[in-house]
Amino acid sequence: MGGTSVAITGPSGSGKSTLLHIVGTLEKPSGGQVEINNTDPFTLSEPELARYRNAVIGFVFQEHHLLPQYSVLENVLVPTLAFKQKPDATQRAHELLERVGLTHRTSHRPAELSGGERQRVAIARALINQPGILLCDEPTGNLDTATSETIANLLFELHRVEQNILIVVTHNLALASSFQQHLQLSDGTFTLNGDT
Repeated sequence: MGGTSVAITGPSGSGKSTLLHIVGTLEKPSGGQVEINNTDPFTLSEPELARYRNAVIGFVFQEHHLLPQYSVLENVLVPTLAFKQKPDATQRAHELLERVGLTHRTSHRPAELSGGERQRVAIARALINQPGILLCDEPTGNLDTATSETIANLLFELHRVEQNILIVVTHNLALASSFQQHLQLSDGTFTLNGDT
């Protein structure tokens, strides 16, 4: 399953973000069962679920949600602080920031960055714990066309390197067509638009 990329499109209000939040264990499903790597995460205790989410899932939202008082490097390291920090976490943070082209910005605060740069920090932060699943909810939604293309290309490049499962909710049909699978969600039903 590693290395799969999936785009999810559909009309506003069709449940795309809710689905992403359920896969990401941020919301419980109202029915049915969720199974990730042979585990139903919703059977775990709250502390176990938090640890599971931190280790297995990375999130990139439409809004970057960076902490304004912290530097770029510190923001990337935030997910490593909840549980025992790996000794090489800072080295990995520097490597990720190099991959997203922000080596020269590590000590800057979010307010000093452009929108595209802030989203690149958010991507590096989402990948810091080497999650098996990367979930992106409209990651280019607030960006201009050129910056959106840069961010999309960066996501694909990092996906190839990290070999994770990449699931992106987007309204951008051109972006969706670049994924291995393109699922359209409408009236609670998925339609497969493309499988390359």
